[in-house]
This record gives sequence, C-alpha cells and structure tokens, in this order.
Amino acid sequence: MLDTDKILARTGGRPIRRMVYTTDEIAERVREMGEEIAKAYPPGEDLLLLGLLKGSFMFISDLIRDIPRPAQVDFLVASSYGSSTTSSGTVRLLYDPEANLAGRHVIIVEDIVDSGTTLNRLIPLLDARGPKSLEVCALLHKRIATSLVRDARWVGFDAPAEFLIGYGLDHSEDFRNLPFIASL
Repeated sequence: MLDTDKILARTGGRPIRRMVYTTDEIAERVREMGEEIAKAYPPGEDLLLLGLLKGSFMFISDLIRDIPRPAQVDFLVASSYGSSTTSSGTVRLLYDPEANLAGRHVIIVEDIVDSGTTLNRLIPLLDARGPKSLEVCALLHKRIATSLVRDARWVGFDAPAEFLIGYGLDHSEDFRNLPFIASL
C-alpha cells in the first residue's frame, strides 16, 4: 500500500497522477537485465556502460552493480527536452565521454526511449569511434519512435504514453529523487 503522505513529502506536496513502477519492480527488473547483459558478452572482453546523464544516473548505478563481471562506466550529456514535457527535436551534446570506445563493447544506458531523437543523433557519432559492438539498454521504452537507427537490445519495461518521473527521470530537474516511477 502506498503512503500518500510520504509520496507528497518526496514530491514537495505536488501530487502524482499514478504509480507506474514500484521500487521493488524496478530493482527486480534491473537485476534481471544485469544478468542478461553479463551473459551476452564473452568473458575477459572490455565492457563499457555509457550513461546518458542526467536521467540514467540512478539506473546505471544499480545496473552496474547487478552485472556480475568487470565493467567500466563513463557518461555523456545530451538534451532534447529542456523544461518541456515533449522533445524539442533538437539534440544538444553537452558533455562528450572521455573513454576510448575503439575495440570495446559499449552499451548506451538510457533512462527512456521516447521520440528516439537522442539515440538517432548519438549512435552514428559513437559508431564512428570504432567500438567492437554498440548496443542500447533502456530502462523504459515507449515504443512510439518510428525510425530508430538502432533499437534497444535490453528494455526494462514498455512504458505507457505518459510523462514519467522518478528514478532519475525529471520534469524541469524535479522528481529525480523518487525511488519509483510515476506519471505526472
């Protein structure tokens, strides 16, 4: 049972529409994804998780702990939302990863695949850097993008066509701290 007072305290008194995925549901699915990823790559080969900040920070921190093999982490920052609840269609790369991608298995860790604009901009850019493989792992996928350059190999949940917050997902930088995912 959800404690409405605790939820309102975490959201600064702003009500949410509904709970979409609980903390326990997220933890279980992330654990499963970590195991799936570990099995997908040969032992001893470099594995780099490349998180798309800021939204993926909670997901990637849990995911890497649930991958039972050595892996490294780096980040990049790309934005297509600003303060809106819909993608602007323009992707700005604000921080480029420092890690060398050449010859490595690289997994882009994304919080949510929505319009696909960000991934369509980033995948060709990262492919050009010569990774041994380049895959996408998304916690959420709305399944509304019509022409993805590359779809996610691992998906935590098929997400409803609603604006989601929590577990790293935000609205104008608010709500990232929620341990669950809710509809705003």
